[in-house]
Amino acid sequence: MKVTNKHNLPATFMNVIHRPQYSKGDCHISATELLNSPRIVQLKHKHWDDLEQDASEMVWQLFGSAVHGILEHGKDAHHIVEERLFTEIDGWKISGALDLQEVYEPGIQVSDYKVTGVWSVKNEKQDWHKQLNVYGWLVEYVKNIPVTKLSIIAIIRDWSAREAATQESYPQAPIVTIDIPLWSFEERMLYIKSRIALHSDAYFANYTDSELAPCTPEEMWEKPASFAVKKEGGLRAKSVHKTLEEATAALPTKGVYTIEERKGERTRCDKYCQVSKFCDQYQTYLMENEHDDQPE
Repeated sequence: MKVTNKHNLPATFMNVIHRPQYSKGDCHISATELLNSPRIVQLKHKHWDDLEQDASEMVWQLFGSAVHGILEHGKDAHHIVEERLFTEIDGWKISGALDLQEVYEPGIQVSDYKVTGVWSVKNEKQDWHKQLNVYGWLVEYVKNIPVTKLSIIAIIRDWSAREAATQESYPQAPIVTIDIPLWSFEERMLYIKSRIALHSDAYFANYTDSELAPCTPEEMWEKPASFAVKKEGGLRAKSVHKTLEEATAALPTKGVYTIEERKGERTRCDKYCQVSKFCDQYQTYLMENEHDDQPE
């Protein structure tokens, strides 16, 4: 992948980016890739040499790596830090790097550091639940020691003391520990097997030039179209509905109201997916929406 420097970041930043320390080791897939869209994973493999990313988009990734490096020095006798575990299941070698394992007599507590924003803490990501349960499965499967607790340790990069003082629901400190529900071992096993099956199908499709399965709405961070009922001249919607019929039925009988169509979007595809320009699913979506926007 080509890394550009459109905003003239200092040479030290560029040097660090060009000297990556991350490696998933000798495996077919990492735990984080396992959670990712199989279509995206395969398109990245296929078009890696054609991908381009600007260094400015990688700053928070560098910051997260730096935080991990600093926190390694905070371990005590009960801690295992930055350990990468490997195993094989259904013919696939899987690896996962665990930030922190706290080892006590009943079992192991698994934690993952996240340098993230306030929004992600207030609107807890389901991907965090999946990732931590995959890590929990990996620990139990490899070490044959029960996992007793899962948690995210969030370092909030945009935390505000003012907001914390005025909003009860706002994180009260820039570092927050979030407990993650621990699935049963059987649930974790079934989930991992289902993910391996999807990635196996995608791998086969990619290397036989067959059609890749489409990304799901969840994987595309899709926001469906909606219809807002607004008072004429007003800025805020009185109500928002999934269909035009529902919005029409909700029109008040008094006053002048209009219905505003709010187009749906695929946020990940539009803004964050590195392989969107190589993705036939997304290109078809763009063409269909371009056609819809044409005046009749």
